[in-house]
Formats: sequence, structure tokens, C-alpha cells
Amino acid sequence: MEYVSFASSSSGNCALLRGGGVNLLIDAGISMKRIRMNLRSLGLDLGDLRGVLVTHEHADHISALGMLSKYTDLPFFMSRGTAEAMARERKCAGKNLHPLGEDLALDLGELHILGVPLSHDAAQPLGWRVEGEKSALAVLTDLGQLTENVFSAARGCRFAVVECNHDVELLRRGPYPPVLQRRILGQKGHLSNEAGAELAAFLTENGAEELLLGHLSRENNRPELALAAVRRRAGEEVRVSAAPWNEPSRSISLE
Repeated sequence: MEYVSFASSSSGNCALLRGGGVNLLIDAGISMKRIRMNLRSLGLDLGDLRGVLVTHEHADHISALGMLSKYTDLPFFMSRGTAEAMARERKCAGKNLHPLGEDLALDLGELHILGVPLSHDAAQPLGWRVEGEKSALAVLTDLGQLTENVFSAARGCRFAVVECNHDVELLRRGPYPPVLQRRILGQKGHLSNEAGAELAAFLTENGAEELLLGHLSRENNRPELALAAVRRRAGEEVRVSAAPWNEPSRSISLE
């Protein structure tokens, strides 16, 4: 499998997952023009995609779905709660909405995909665990607390995207009003660097070889702070990098 982040921040989130004979987007929170540009840099276009895995209905994760719905028949896979929220708000055409069943499972090509229930202030948000023939990865961002669902999904993954949204002291001293600070710090908000580091340590102890830190806040974090927090907990054996806010990451491959 191969993973490339196209953008990862509160301004937009989108990534490409390739493997098992399929190409999938994970979220589409940047413009369709940018999605196509990033795909072309990898030798792909929209017609090469099998669908979009949608984590939740917040704008920084779905802003391109309206245009993708207008110009393609790509299926958008998501929880039933997310699909209902998007239908109510008319975020895209109903033909593209493909809510998962109660087991939150999906098989595409040689990939087995499992939605991971998360604690976030959205209708029914999901992370993703994707299992290929020889390896597994997880995408775990936009969550306010670490739960058994999260640890279960992380166990045995060779690669994972881990949220390190904010440094707590930067957030408290920063420009956000108290109500927004409370939302971010709450159990349905976002993971701090220290909470992300806890998850990173668990991943490393359970087989992870590489981690990508995602959804770093521009206002309330710095890549060097997130990286330092994770390395203190996860050690030097695992390779760690921070996803760029607004441009593609390097391609991360699981052989």
C-alpha cells in the first residue's frame, strides 16, 4: 500500500491511498482542481479512483465533494450518520452517498476497510483501518479522546496517521476565544501533541514502523513541537514526520 497526504490542516484535508488494485481518496477537503493536480503528479486522474472514504461532514474534509458529485459518479463511503447529515445539508448529490452498514466494513479490490468510531463533534465521525494482503495502516485524526476503538484499530498497523492538532500552552495563549479553546480541548475536539504522542507510543509498541503526524494547527502548533513530543514517547526506532499543511507529503509505501 502507498499513502500520500495532499493537505492536512483545519484549512483542508485530503489524501490518496493506493493498494490492492484500487486508488482511493481519504476525504476531499481541498478544491477539485488541486485534487486533480496532485493526482496527475502521481500519474492518475479522477477516472482512476474507486471512491472517497469520508471521515465526517466538516467543511475541511468535504469541500470538494459537491464538485466531484457534479462531474463524477464516484461513491463516497461514510457512516450512516455522516450520510444523513450531508443529505440534510445538501452537500452533494444523493447518488454518490454510500453509507456503510452497521459493521462499518467495506471490501474493495484486495483491501479490507474498517471504519473506526471516533469522539468528535460531528454526526458519526470515523477514522479508518485499511488492511492489505501483507500489512495494515490506520488514519486517526479529528478525535478528542483516545478510546478502546482507537487502540484496537491501531494495533498491528505498520503505518498510521496520528493527530497532533495543538500544543496546549500555545492554544491557551493564542488568539482563539475561550469557547473555541474549550471545544478543541474537549472530549469531542482534537488531540493535543501529548495525546497524539500517547497513541504514537502505543502504535510503536504494537508494530508501527512509520508515523505521519496530521491535522497540525497553524495557529496553535508547530511541527517541531509535535515531532519532539512524539519522539519523547515513541522513541527513535519508528520513523516520524509531520504532514505539510497545504501541499503533498512524500509518498509512504508499505512493501
